[in-house]
Amino acid sequence: MKLTTSRSTVSPAAEAVPGRQAPRRFRLLGARRSRGRFDYLLFLPAAYGADPGRKWPLILFLHGRGETGADLNEIKVHGIPKKVEGQPDFPFIAVSPQCPYDLCWFSELPTLDALLDEVVAAYAVDARRIYLTGLSMGGYGAWALAGLCPNRFAAVVPICGGGDPAAVGALKDIPVWAFHGALDELVLPDESRRMVDALRACGGNVRFTLYPDLAHDSWTRTYDDPALYDWLLQQHKPT
Repeated sequence: MKLTTSRSTVSPAAEAVPGRQAPRRFRLLGARRSRGRFDYLLFLPAAYGADPGRKWPLILFLHGRGETGADLNEIKVHGIPKKVEGQPDFPFIAVSPQCPYDLCWFSELPTLDALLDEVVAAYAVDARRIYLTGLSMGGYGAWALAGLCPNRFAAVVPICGGGDPAAVGALKDIPVWAFHGALDELVLPDESRRMVDALRACGGNVRFTLYPDLAHDSWTRTYDDPALYDWLLQQHKPT
C-alpha cells in the first residue's frame, strides 16, 4: 500500500514556469523523521502548455553522493539539472530530487516512486515515456529503483554505478544503456560490467559504453551527447 502524499511549493515564486527549473517540496504523510522527504527541481519544457493535449516524456535524475544535502543549487552542477539550465527547449519534463546528506537513494526508493506518482498526476506526462538516469550513487540508485519498479520506466541510463547482478532479471524487458569510465578508481568499471553481463545473460536489452580515457566523471560526456536523448525518445512502453 502506498503512503498518502502531500506536496507544497518551497515558496510562492517556485511555481513551475515552462523553460526553467523550479524548486519544489515533496513529503510522504506518515513518514518518520527525515525519511520520506525530498526537495527537488522540476523542469518543464519551454513549449509546455502550448498544446493542451500534448503529453511530454519525463526524466527522473538521481545525483551522486557529493550533491546530497539541503541546497538545491548543489544538484545543478552535474547531469540533467545542469543540462536544462542552459537549454530551455530541452524536450523532457525533468524531475531532480535531492537526497538528504544522512541518507542514500537505496533507503528512499518508495519515496521516489511516490514522487513520480504525484508528478505524473499533476502534469502532462506521457506515462509510456518515463526514463530514469543517475550518476555514481545515483547510478546505483537507478539500477535499484528500476529493479523495484520495472513497469514504471521505458528506459534506464545508469552512469558509473552498480548493484546486485542477481536482481537484474526484473529489468530484462527494459532498455538499458550503461556508461562507465575505464579509468574510474572510485567506482570500478566492473561494477557496471557485472550488471550488464548479468542482464545480457537473462536476455535483456542492454548497451554498455566504456570510455577508455575517462575516470569517475563519465557523466559530463554522456549527458552532453545528443545521441543519448535521441535514443531515449525512441524508447517507450507498449500501449
